Amino acid sequence: MIEVNLLPGGKKGTPKGGFSLKGLKLPSFGAGGGGGARDRYVLFFWGAALLSVGYMAFAFLDVTGEREELEVRLEEGRQDSVRFAALIAQTNELTARRDLLAQRVAMIQQIDANRFVWPHVLDEIGAAVPDYLWLREVIYTGENPLVVHISGRAGSLFAITNFTRRLEASRFLRGATIESTQAQPSEANPDEMVQVFDMSVTYEAPPLDELETVPLFDTPVAAQAAAAPAGN
Repeated sequence: MIEVNLLPGGKKGTPKGGFSLKGLKLPSFGAGGGGGARDRYVLFFWGAALLSVGYMAFAFLDVTGEREELEVRLEEGRQDSVRFAALIAQTNELTARRDLLAQRVAMIQQIDANRFVWPHVLDEIGAAVPDYLWLREVIYTGENPLVVHISGRAGSLFAITNFTRRLEASRFLRGATIESTQAQPSEANPDEMVQVFDMSVTYEAPPLDELETVPLFDTPVAAQAAAAPAGN
């Protein structure tokens, strides 16, 4: 039990086991002298110090939380990077394989297209031969462009002119030029005269929109077989 002596000059002993408020002083604020001002400065500095410590503790905890969150995100990013790297490598491999197959198909198509050049030339020349005209030689004399030399015999100059006009009408031939004509006795009947001629014509591929083309791989099964890897 605490006992307080309220009488001036009175004395009262402190009971054993208790304590007394005698000698306990609270800081005075402005109660005479300079002690109050000094106490206010002390309280101000202590308050500022406590606020600073609290702010630093809060900032430390906040930075620690952000660091842990960033570490989690960084680990997720690393895992995504590993997964995406595998996908990118697989995509690059498939792209390279597709490009290689496209090059092979283009090469095959080019070879396939050039394979029919000479049959086209012979077919067009044969279709342009009129009556009373016979061919003796058809050879090519140059490439890029392909120039074809034609020699033969005709019953008249009209047949040679008609042959030249038919060659010019072809979609695959141009520049039909008569190089020479000469009247000679016929081999079958020396009493008859025939016209021996030499001429040249140039092969020219027509525009694609004027031709009927067929795809190289016209069925899904053939396309899948062509696109399959060579090792499978």
